[in-house]
Amino acid sequence: MIVVVAEKPSVGRDIAKVLGCRDRGEGFLKGENYLVTWAVGHLVTLCEPDEIDEKYKKWRMEDLPMLPSDIPTKVISKTKAQFSIVKKLMNDQDTEKLICATDAGREGELIFRLIYNQAKCKKPVDRLWISSMTDEAIREGFANLKPAAEYDGLYRSATCRSEADWLVGMNASRAFTLRFDALLSIGRVQTPTLAILVKRYHEIANFKPEEYFTVNADFGDYSGQWFDEKAEDEKKANRIPTKEKADEIAKAVKGKAARVQSVSAEEKKEWPPQLYDLTSLQREANRKLGFTADKTLKIAQELYEKWKAITYPRTDSRYLPMDMISRTKQTLQRLPGDYKPFVESIPWKEEGKLPISRRIFDNDKISDHHAIIPTPQTAPVDKLPADAQKLFDMIARRLIAVFYPPHVYDQIKVITECQGHAFKSTGRVVRENGWKDVYPSEKEGEDALPPLREGDGRTVSKAAVKKETTKPPAPHTDASLLSAMENAGRELEDEKLREQMKGSGLGTPATRAAIIERLIQVGYASRKGRALSATEKGVSLIAIAPPEIASPETTGKWELALDEIAKNKRDTQRFMEGIRRLSTFLVEYARDTKTEASFPEEMRRGKGKTKRKTSAVKPIEGAACPLCGKPMQENSKAFGCSAWREGCHFTLWKDGLKRGGGPVLTEKLVKLLLANKQVQGSTGAIALTDGNLSFTPKGQETPSVSFPVIYQKG
Repeated sequence: MIVVVAEKPSVGRDIAKVLGCRDRGEGFLKGENYLVTWAVGHLVTLCEPDEIDEKYKKWRMEDLPMLPSDIPTKVISKTKAQFSIVKKLMNDQDTEKLICATDAGREGELIFRLIYNQAKCKKPVDRLWISSMTDEAIREGFANLKPAAEYDGLYRSATCRSEADWLVGMNASRAFTLRFDALLSIGRVQTPTLAILVKRYHEIANFKPEEYFTVNADFGDYSGQWFDEKAEDEKKANRIPTKEKADEIAKAVKGKAARVQSVSAEEKKEWPPQLYDLTSLQREANRKLGFTADKTLKIAQELYEKWKAITYPRTDSRYLPMDMISRTKQTLQRLPGDYKPFVESIPWKEEGKLPISRRIFDNDKISDHHAIIPTPQTAPVDKLPADAQKLFDMIARRLIAVFYPPHVYDQIKVITECQGHAFKSTGRVVRENGWKDVYPSEKEGEDALPPLREGDGRTVSKAAVKKETTKPPAPHTDASLLSAMENAGRELEDEKLREQMKGSGLGTPATRAAIIERLIQVGYASRKGRALSATEKGVSLIAIAPPEIASPETTGKWELALDEIAKNKRDTQRFMEGIRRLSTFLVEYARDTKTEASFPEEMRRGKGKTKRKTSAVKPIEGAACPLCGKPMQENSKAFGCSAWREGCHFTLWKDGLKRGGGPVLTEKLVKLLLANKQVQGSTGAIALTDGNLSFTPKGQETPSVSFPVIYQKG
């Protein structure tokens, strides 16, 4: 028997269907030759500090840094039953070998290997590596299995990432919490991402608006704006410092004869945008549809897993391999009917061949996965939820557009002279619409200019003075923050420059959305409409954090090292030694820094120097704190331990589950949670496990919201 381990039950069911595994068992599906099980909830994770050594139960600066030679793993209590099933199947005497069928990426690799090692399994393992969940792709994947050893580099990279985050996060969070007497969360990727938001916060806060004036002249059939022909900065050439000067120019030209001084036309080409990787899809969905990065990822994952409509979304590549040319042609021809006119208008070569280029197909630019495209399976677009339809439409149109010719136009610039003053007019004449034909609803508007030649005469019928003010930088959005994360703090629009920065950004395409949501969850950032801004908490944290943890560029180097480890180009020992040195430095910095900072009252640890503000508190009869056993109490915002003055800050926020569709916590719910660790209701399940409170909506397999029970152990 061959045991296949998938990451989620839904994926396991899809694989089981293809393999003919129809007999249901507890936590698995069985067939004649294969048995399919799954790792729902990941099953295994790294131990907490106090599970490694009892002394870490109490947070003390003298016990830091915590640098265990090996960080042991443990079975996650919430999914212990499923782990037992998987372990038994892995080690069963009838099991010949295993197939790792977790998500084909760094984190999926880690999930399987942790389970395999925790189960002390020694059976041989093959790796299933697929980029879409169609039956055809699954069958093809099983026909091309590879030995798991070929992915050892990916596993080493995932292990280094996981242990690095543990070492930096556990040590820095404890050290800065103890030093500043406030509950502070610091992370290897989270903190430099926050630093990007804080930098923009200061740019906006310190911005001093400048007033200036412009003059627009109306020449009858076109208009022009006054500019200084001798200005060094072309962007500021139209600015007139005083109203008196602007009025003087307007008065001088109004009603006077004008002459076209010059007409220039520069041919411009806009090549089609490249195929999507996850980050570029998230950026564009934010700009066009207003989706958050997290929402885009969830919809894309559903299009991939549930609807089989797109290929694997958690990719950082924008290219396709050469061996996918025929499959890509098949995909285009099978797109739903609304896309057929656009597909037919592709400039096909003789014998129906696609017009290929290295901007689309390039084996050297393929990472773990290729770019996101629709699958050859005809997607049931009319059955998709509205938001899923919109995202699929973006992906389908992008696949069509990349095969179109460039958008070609003439950029027209006209200089008109009147009474010694120059006025500039710009316009665009489209020669070939090219790939923009695929986006008929996105017409770009620019004032059309009449046919003009040098020496043509006009009269200034009107001259209007307008008061302008320089604008501060715009707050970040998900789109701009993702761009800055991808490029280690730099917002790059140029595709070639972005490609050069690959591997050295903050986080990975699969984790960036979660990092943004985490910053909001812990109160370091806020989202209003599409705008993302650092909060006072976030600004205060970055003010005390050293560049070694707050610098996006520095952290980007760690991510590049992880990328090189995955490609077997870097030694893991050297990387982890660097992480240990960083963890030690952060503890010493927190201990020795003379910097002072104040944090909001709700972040105070309780026994600090400032007096804690409390609202009316009432004890909860029959409910004990799960950490120290002292009685629980309730105030207007939360349920918490009555021994908070002694340092136990077990806290359950009443409205913490609301953003994920969960209920507001009540005394009755809290009593049930503390007694049973899980409460099942009509809308879903609330669970209190592994230091987290989570809510899983009915019918879903994973939580929609999860956050730590904020406490100070000891």
